Amino acid sequence: MAGNDVVFKKDGAVARITINREGAYNALNSAILNRLEEIFSDLEGDKEVVVVVITGAGQKAFIAGADIKEIKEAGDTRTELVKKGQEIFSKIRNSSKVVIAAVNGYALGGGCELALCCDIRIASKNARFGLTEVKLGLMPGYGGTQLLPRFIGTGAAKYLIFSGEMITAEEAYRLGLVERVCTSETLMEEVDELARKISSNGHVAVRACKRAINFGTQLSIDDALKLELEIYDEVARSADAEEGIAAFLEKKAPVFKGR
Repeated sequence: MAGNDVVFKKDGAVARITINREGAYNALNSAILNRLEEIFSDLEGDKEVVVVVITGAGQKAFIAGADIKEIKEAGDTRTELVKKGQEIFSKIRNSSKVVIAAVNGYALGGGCELALCCDIRIASKNARFGLTEVKLGLMPGYGGTQLLPRFIGTGAAKYLIFSGEMITAEEAYRLGLVERVCTSETLMEEVDELARKISSNGHVAVRACKRAINFGTQLSIDDALKLELEIYDEVARSADAEEGIAAFLEKKAPVFKGR
């Protein structure tokens, strides 16, 4: 059941989602995807949570891909199945929350695509990344052919997607696919520290920065700067901005409330 396969916990401004199918290398199925959609829909109305961490159970896999048995059984409805997954991944990518992928092992196929949907990727040294769908006679369908080139460039993306080759965490870092590599033992400690650091900042400002980056990078530089100024105006008028400025001048810690 998805209720057991997806573990969701909140700790103040930080929420953690664990894909909990360790025996199946945390492979994604429809029940898990539907639960992720439900969680991220609910989080949009949650003013307390600022950061969401996504990881996989165990030490072997973050998410080793989609459930191949389910894809086999879908037959002629495979495209509809993948379309639904793409829509859910887009919801995660466009979430107002900062989403961090704690990549603790294999991130292949749909697992790699989920990591690409996150804002920040922190990987353990044993992590492996790859869009390996061509080895099954398929292609990435959750956004991989569009997102990976935006991270690492067209040539490198074509190399990985056409070959189906896996790369190490260090190679992923070199290519710009992940932001940090650490040991398996310290992965969650480092991710939690980053999540706390982000969530201690102005909540309105953090959300606005994500929106400005996500939408601005799709525009010309002139239009992007106009967008930045429009969003800045919203932030500058917020209660969080007043609190942050006053706290700085009074030499005390700010108490942000996300307003």
